[in-house]
Amino acid sequence: MSAHPIRYLPPGSTLGVLGGGQLGRMFVHAAQAMGYFTAVLDPDPDSPAGRVSHHHIQTGYQDPEGLAQMAQLCDAISTEFENVPAVSLAALAGQCAVAPAARAVSVAQDRALEKAHFVRCGVPCAPHAVIESAAQLPGVSADLLPGILKTARLGYDGKGQVRVQSAAELAAAWEALGRVPCVLEKMLPLQSECSVIVARGADGQTVHLPVQRNLHRDGILAVTEVYERNLPPALTQQAAGAAISIANGLDYVGVLCVEFFVLQDGSLVVNEIAPRPHNSGHYSQNACDVSQFELQARTLAGLPLVQPRQHSPAVMLNLLGDLWFAQGGSTPRTPPWNAVLALPGAHLHLYGKTQAKHGRKMGHLNITAPTAEAARATALQAAALLGIAPF
Repeated sequence: MSAHPIRYLPPGSTLGVLGGGQLGRMFVHAAQAMGYFTAVLDPDPDSPAGRVSHHHIQTGYQDPEGLAQMAQLCDAISTEFENVPAVSLAALAGQCAVAPAARAVSVAQDRALEKAHFVRCGVPCAPHAVIESAAQLPGVSADLLPGILKTARLGYDGKGQVRVQSAAELAAAWEALGRVPCVLEKMLPLQSECSVIVARGADGQTVHLPVQRNLHRDGILAVTEVYERNLPPALTQQAAGAAISIANGLDYVGVLCVEFFVLQDGSLVVNEIAPRPHNSGHYSQNACDVSQFELQARTLAGLPLVQPRQHSPAVMLNLLGDLWFAQGGSTPRTPPWNAVLALPGAHLHLYGKTQAKHGRKMGHLNITAPTAEAARATALQAAALLGIAPF
């Protein structure tokens, strides 16, 4: 089947998304604000995106009838998470426009393919080895230890990862991960982490959001800070250029997040890509004139891409389900939203999830202010009110 090209779709067309989580919900809101109808395919009857979309097709991601219904409803279809089956995207591409393409998503789904793509693009990444069989374990270079063993597929938010110090620990970790294909990455001395949100159109035009400085806790993004000189200018230029090279190398269409490590010596290495909007770009909803979700809608509808402008320094706090429980307790509570929203520049985004769970992403809080110092100070006040550790 030949792929249908992305073309201009006027408001009133229907834009679809595979996946009904919070990223799909925010895409649906952005598309609807621009006058588009929306459709969501997700098996969960309470999916956050499905509950706000014009259409919710409640089937599995590989259900032929559901996919056929989605293709009939939609003029173009995107995805909100990288683990949607690439074969489903490929099947849809034979019936309607799809972005990003199955090929690009399949690279993001496999750390081995991802690393090979970085090498092809000339973008530095951590020294690594691909391990697909027990026979390969004795041949792993000692220079890669200590390292982090990561499953090649289906890992996210720190899951499917084990730190290893020795060859014996490496072998045990590979067994513990189920003897599935893995990538061993050398542990590098980190100074900080950052990311870039790139939007690329079908015509090859690219724009990007400002480079985001990120703090992770337990493998999950906790805080994003975005303001002038949050990182050295030369580093932000390098990160943006590398992200665009990676997108161009995939012939990517859509919104792509590229995550980087900043090493102690100030150098930059790419960590991974996410073929969708990303937590670290959420600040753009309140701090930029074009959000990452509007960019996603624009790429899918073949609309012109304009370089986003950040009008306010911003800090984003990720709101996990732990905040709905007293420390160490099991009885749910309501966080003090009235006190939080009394802070200047506080913008609350909750995802409509019906049940709070420890570690579950329930929402985010964007703080905007006239200066970086004011944004940080207010964000620290909000963190203290919510029980989030200072940063």
